[in-house]
Amino acid sequence: MSSRRENGTSGAGRSGPELLVVGAGPAGLTSALAASALGIDVTVLEAEPADRVRAGSRALFVHRENLRRLDRMSPGLGMKIAGFGITWRARRTFYGGREVFAREYPAPDTESLPPYASLRQIDTEQFLMDACLDAGVRFVWDAPIEDVRSTPDGVTALTADGRSWQAPYLIGADGGRSAVRKAVGITLEGGRSTDYRVAVDLEDPVDTAPSVTGERINHYRHPRVDLRNLFIVPFAGGRQVDLQCRTKEDAEIMGRPEEVRRWLPKVVDPGYLDRILWIARYPCLQLVADRFTDRHRRVLLAGEAAHLFAPLGARGMNSGIADADAAAGAVGLALRSANPERAKDAVDKFADARKQAGDHNCAAASAGLAHVRAGNVVARTRQSLAARLSPVVPRFGAWLDEAPYGPRGAIRQKAGTY
Repeated sequence: MSSRRENGTSGAGRSGPELLVVGAGPAGLTSALAASALGIDVTVLEAEPADRVRAGSRALFVHRENLRRLDRMSPGLGMKIAGFGITWRARRTFYGGREVFAREYPAPDTESLPPYASLRQIDTEQFLMDACLDAGVRFVWDAPIEDVRSTPDGVTALTADGRSWQAPYLIGADGGRSAVRKAVGITLEGGRSTDYRVAVDLEDPVDTAPSVTGERINHYRHPRVDLRNLFIVPFAGGRQVDLQCRTKEDAEIMGRPEEVRRWLPKVVDPGYLDRILWIARYPCLQLVADRFTDRHRRVLLAGEAAHLFAPLGARGMNSGIADADAAAGAVGLALRSANPERAKDAVDKFADARKQAGDHNCAAASAGLAHVRAGNVVARTRQSLAARLSPVVPRFGAWLDEAPYGPRGAIRQKAGTY
């Protein structure tokens, strides 16, 4: 992958862009790429510098539905991402240290898109960035947005140093602390789970066998980490160890580097102690914007500016990519409409569909969290019985393996997408 970066401004001597995108993460880059594919003149405003370094794996999976979207926006992009990422060679689930479920998969067909590609978010972003630059998308770096002013006729984005940009429409994809969302008076609704996580990224040795690098492991009540739940998820070049902690204070202790070095060799090969890439502690937020557009239908939200989900089912970034594609499509329809009411209707349809998807994803992630947490006697008893019966009734083991990811399939029925 290239590491190219380009700066740009709306510049004197030409008319401004038709669309501003705030944020150069997955949702912002996808918004810009989708808009460019529709022939929309787009400029991306990013708060960080062009040579920014993004730490950690963050989101790991790009689902096939989104690989197809990206292929549509930039032919071959989905296949490039799939070729770089990996798919699981095996899934294994344990309860109390005993295996209750196992499934192996054949090597993937390299001629078609896989069900998903597992790679670090920073790698996904690089693929998206290169595609945007190839498409001629303009970027303005070091441009932290301080205010956004929306009117019936368009949007103005302003930075603290006095710079401003104008366009008919703006897509806010500037993350969970979105300045765009706050400026137009949209609020996040929901709360946070009692769950806290410690995530540790590990780099695989280059000669590690595919059967090991592609093995995803779930542990319920791992006996070597004081019966905490633990997940090991592979990505291209490494794996993430995700430890479920009981309280915020528990996460603060278990996430200290010296403490990670104490418990990590109990759950993975001790050789990984010298291959730690990143350690993060975080709460499981469950938040969705009360609406996905402003009152003038000139500002549209996408990605974490619009929702924050617990990391179960890979819903966050995948939903953000879908938001971004839908937002760009709505802007395209609105720009082509000679009737202002029809233009508003295009934005409203986007906002309603993505709000529905966001609410569903939040509920699904909540269901997965409730299962993993097993916060009452009934839930703990169900898990224990399923584990004990799994040798004679395999579907109970399969249920333990699948349940943490929340209900599947329903989002397509309800909103047609993630």
